[in-house]
Amino acid sequence: SDSGSDSEDSSLSDSELQEAFARGALKPGLNVVLEERPKRRNDTDGLKQCLAEFRQQLAWVERLDVTLGPVVHPVSQNASTSDAIDPENDFQREMSFYRQAQAAVLEALPRLRKLHVPTRRPDDYFAEMAKSDQQMQKIRQKLKSKQEAMERSEKAKQLRAMRKYGKKVQVEILQRRQKEKKNMLNAVKKYQKGLSDKLDFLDEEQTSSQGNKKGNASQRTKKGPNAKRRYKNQKFGFGGKKKGSKWNTKESFNDVSSFQSKVAHNKGPGKGGKGGKGGKKALNKRPGKRARQKMKNRAR
Repeated sequence: SDSGSDSEDSSLSDSELQEAFARGALKPGLNVVLEERPKRRNDTDGLKQCLAEFRQQLAWVERLDVTLGPVVHPVSQNASTSDAIDPENDFQREMSFYRQAQAAVLEALPRLRKLHVPTRRPDDYFAEMAKSDQQMQKIRQKLKSKQEAMERSEKAKQLRAMRKYGKKVQVEILQRRQKEKKNMLNAVKKYQKGLSDKLDFLDEEQTSSQGNKKGNASQRTKKGPNAKRRYKNQKFGFGGKKKGSKWNTKESFNDVSSFQSKVAHNKGPGKGGKGGKGGKKALNKRPGKRARQKMKNRAR
């Protein structure tokens, strides 16, 4: 069968590989010799021996090692123990690191001052920046572009909100107008059918159509009429009877204060009198056309 032939071929190939491996004909890298894993053991004596070999008896100023617990909490006046800290809580864990670093600083600074080791940076200390000015300029440009993009998006949001609000107000106004128109038409139909004998809806329509003009009109009436209105009032009056308003009365007939004799007797300037400029013109007046024609016929 097919399965029997496959098993014979595989057994032959395995035997051939074993013979080649025994003869050393196989190249390195083709096979891996599995070795037993060493058993793990806690060699305490060997670890202590290694620690004694690389430990050096140096002064503290050369080592600067400080091992302390966290600093005392100012509120509880108790040092927070490791049992009270939840390692899964990021805030508590970071605060414990921070308080432990505080305790180390409070312990190390006095010791360094006793050893006359400076702990403050000099005023003229110059440290070269890790990043170049070109890189920092690129960062500034990128931050500026991000800020401008955020401002543009915020402005676009405000514009959209304003448009939305304006559209909403416009829709409300249109709906209110349609409602008023519908109410008025219903009132007119009722009046036409005789169901109602009141015409109050006309006054309501007039007041609603004027709307905001009431305030401006009241302000104008408070301030008084303008110059044009006052001139027309002075010229045409405020209403009432106008027919016969220019007729003479007994008082106006007897009033001769505005009488001028020179104007009345044609003696004023330009009237053709003795002292006027139009005297010569009146004497040298050109004859009419018919008179001139007669004069021509006589000359012939």
